[in-house]
Amino acid sequence: MHPDRELAERRIARFLAQRLPPQLWTSLSPLQAEAWDCPGEPVSFAEAAEQAYQPVLPGARWGKPWHTTWFRLTGTVPVPAPGFAAEALVDLGFSADMPGFQAEGLVYDADGRVLKALESTNMAVPLEQEPGSALLLWVEAAATPNVIGDFSFRPTPLGSWDTAGEEPLYVFRRADTALLDEQVWNLAQDFSVLWGLMHELPMDSPRRHDLLRAMERAAAAVAPEDVSGTAGRARALLEEALSAPAASSAHRIHAVGHAHIDSAWLWPVRETRRKVARTFSNVLALMDTDPDFVFTASSAQQYAWLEEDHPELFARVAARVAEGRFVPAGGMWVEADTNLPSGESLVRQFTFGKRYFLEAFGVEPLDVWLPDSFGYSGALPQLIRAAGSRWFLTQKLSWNESDVMPHHTFLWEGIDGTRVFTHFPPVDTYNSALTGQELARAQRQFREKGATNLSLVPFGWGDGGGGPTREMLAAAYRTASLEGSPRVQLSSPRSFFETAERDYADPPVWSGEMYLQFHRGTYTSQARTKRGNRRSEALLHEAELWAATAAVRCGTDYPYQELDAAWKTVLLGQFHDILPGSSIAWVYEDAEREYAGAAAHLERIIARAQRVLAGEGNAVLTFNAAPVRLRGIPAMGGEAEMAAPAAARLEAGDGGWQLSSDHLTARVSSTGAITSLRGDSGRELVVPGEVANHFQLFRDTPNQWDAWDIDAADRTAPVSLHGVMTGSGDRSVTFKYKFGSSAVTQTLSLSPDGRALDLDIEADWHEEQKLLKLGFPLAVLADRASAEIQFGHVQRPTHENTSWDHARFEVPAHRWIHAGEHGRGASLANDSTYGYDITRTGTRDAGTGTLLRASLLRAPLFPDPGADQGVHTFRFSLRPDATVAEAVQDGYRLNLPLRTVAGAGAGSVPPLAVLTPSSVLVETVKLADDRSGDVVLRLYESLGGHTSAVLTAGFAARAAAATDLLERPAAAGAEIPRRADGRWDLEFRPFEVKTVRLLR
Repeated sequence: MHPDRELAERRIARFLAQRLPPQLWTSLSPLQAEAWDCPGEPVSFAEAAEQAYQPVLPGARWGKPWHTTWFRLTGTVPVPAPGFAAEALVDLGFSADMPGFQAEGLVYDADGRVLKALESTNMAVPLEQEPGSALLLWVEAAATPNVIGDFSFRPTPLGSWDTAGEEPLYVFRRADTALLDEQVWNLAQDFSVLWGLMHELPMDSPRRHDLLRAMERAAAAVAPEDVSGTAGRARALLEEALSAPAASSAHRIHAVGHAHIDSAWLWPVRETRRKVARTFSNVLALMDTDPDFVFTASSAQQYAWLEEDHPELFARVAARVAEGRFVPAGGMWVEADTNLPSGESLVRQFTFGKRYFLEAFGVEPLDVWLPDSFGYSGALPQLIRAAGSRWFLTQKLSWNESDVMPHHTFLWEGIDGTRVFTHFPPVDTYNSALTGQELARAQRQFREKGATNLSLVPFGWGDGGGGPTREMLAAAYRTASLEGSPRVQLSSPRSFFETAERDYADPPVWSGEMYLQFHRGTYTSQARTKRGNRRSEALLHEAELWAATAAVRCGTDYPYQELDAAWKTVLLGQFHDILPGSSIAWVYEDAEREYAGAAAHLERIIARAQRVLAGEGNAVLTFNAAPVRLRGIPAMGGEAEMAAPAAARLEAGDGGWQLSSDHLTARVSSTGAITSLRGDSGRELVVPGEVANHFQLFRDTPNQWDAWDIDAADRTAPVSLHGVMTGSGDRSVTFKYKFGSSAVTQTLSLSPDGRALDLDIEADWHEEQKLLKLGFPLAVLADRASAEIQFGHVQRPTHENTSWDHARFEVPAHRWIHAGEHGRGASLANDSTYGYDITRTGTRDAGTGTLLRASLLRAPLFPDPGADQGVHTFRFSLRPDATVAEAVQDGYRLNLPLRTVAGAGAGSVPPLAVLTPSSVLVETVKLADDRSGDVVLRLYESLGGHTSAVLTAGFAARAAAATDLLERPAAAGAEIPRRADGRWDLEFRPFEVKTVRLLR
């Protein structure tokens, strides 16, 4: 840089840092402050206002971790001169960075009406009271600890109320009335925009030189002794620089105001409820002063919290929604993880979310807004379209470690062929402040240049940082058309997507899952929560099925409210920082308690319905909730007769054991390792010289994101565990493994059909920074392995030919994995495990098979230093000679075990619906949400092929109609033609999901 230019920049930088900020407010007058420390959980304004307050002075410490302090501030409203605005300035002890990760406050007026929030980036409260009148403000101040610190990820006790300590965290710095000098403030915004733009222009750009000189002249025009009186002159000197229009070819940016609020993360759900109120109040305050400002917020759950906690504030939000300025987005209950929830759970994210927005506001979001989830399931495009939505937005893929997504605007194609118009903002952040650097990055990185020049920028501080600020809006207005900068316009998701679709008629296609090359540990961390989710999903399936069956067959009441409450518990738990295991200990204490409560409630619903269906008598009735036949019991029905388990033999020999049936022979060493496994084909499944069910312990020390990540480097040099036999039964053998401070007990037994080997595992886990895997080297040379996802499966390479393949060193799966050659294969089903690695194995000279490993447990130290400590259970089933259809069946067998009811009078309970062929499955049976009594079925093709199916109703259904996920008619001709025999023909494309309403 030329010395003259460098000197000019230094002078301007000092002017911006030291000269302008102290002059933004004048006539400061201290408010009298008093405080009351709330002893436990937060209380209402009405309760807080009745307490006894004590005087507090600037410099006083306040705020035990997670506690609340109420401040009462009194004084006089200042009388502003023209060009000035009366405000209160309140500094609770904020640091200059980390908005959303420190103390926050909510300000009320004398009558208890919410005014706005206080954050580190937003400490001013505009005063609308009569000038010169008495002023009374109340501040509900939350002492939220900064758990993440400086992103050093050090273990901390701050993540739990019980361990966070009693030392106050913050220092009350000031509470004053003041007059905002609007001319000086606007000058600061002018400088901010031009300064940011200048530093993004090339060094030899004439425009950069012009901006530097304009700012130099303007800074010199400001008299240090009279900044207010000379600010106007300085602004006039910048007018030409600010009025130079953008080029017609400039990149176009739709700036969408929003605030990404994690429904729980480094704070509990309790605190998120308050973050929502604080952020939304800020937004409403901005809307009162800026008629062009539009704000977007996702997550129906967060609106529901606001409706419950602050009805008056919610009513103000509803009024702005009606104006089209406060825009509900996403259409989901929460911004969910999409790798781990079941297919039906993702359906309910949409049905609960969209119904809430329709009932509360009369609006239906058509976008799916998921900027921060950790990868995106290939099942999602179909569900988006089936929910009535049209567009998808994500930002998280910019976090990929190795490969860059090739598109920013594209069609995303799901596993069934459905495509959804998708945008991936090139700005690479969902917390933009509309800085020159961010706008330039969006323009520079946009990959569809030449085809379209439009992108979206989400702006606003998230996670309790307060959302958009008046400074951000000032930046947007100044860059609406500014030479050298992209053109910026305030917008909404719908406006952006409609414009983008018109601009780009033939976008490229990305097919299949969008795998995030990062945060791979989230498939495993917090195993108890993952088990709680899986079990809750299964119980909800059973409760709806049997309650619907009892309602149709016996006339009982369907427990709509109870089921809705349980679903809301599960849907909240699927938020993308809860279920993935990346939150503080408090979050998991809450989650485990909520899952236990939901399970108890759902078990009562199931027992009640089955008791009614079974009748009274002396028989034993077995119920099968799975959509596949198990042990002679029809899918989703009940029978008094159940097939006996296949005969099994357990014999000692060769220093180990042999467990066998007429269809399977397993040899187990004295240390508990499977050395041989052969099915009906007689072929050996275990790679020669290797052992299956091989427990391996790995170092687990991610570079940074502890609970989130598994690093490839840590998956080397494993420690193998060897067990000691501790017991045996007629068809099982048990081994115990001890290591470090932990122990694992494993029982091997035959499946009821005698064709698979079941593994029951109990782990008493007390390790730190370790990863426990269970390995199966299979003598199957599979180029690809199939993994179940929602409503189908994906095939992923087992090799590492490309960087994209190498990056998938840890992958998610649902109830089963299958690896196969032509005509043979093997499957591994599970009851609660989601993380796997699947690779080719062999020698230097030849590949010999496929190594399949399940990730059982981790022990990250941040953000929950006690993560996964304690007792866990897992169940697997290894099936040789398995087809994908058999893998599907085992997945249901482990997750929906048979139930028996004694004292039954009924000989059978016929299912409400039967589908043929068996490749098309009934995933859900329930009564319609509109309480009409109609039966709703969720059907899907499970194997990946075009299929003709026949649906038979097990009751007197008068008609069948195709619907969307919200149970609305799918099209004008939604009624499905009925065959002469009373059944219905259905056509399915591969992995297609259909929702069918059977009218009663």
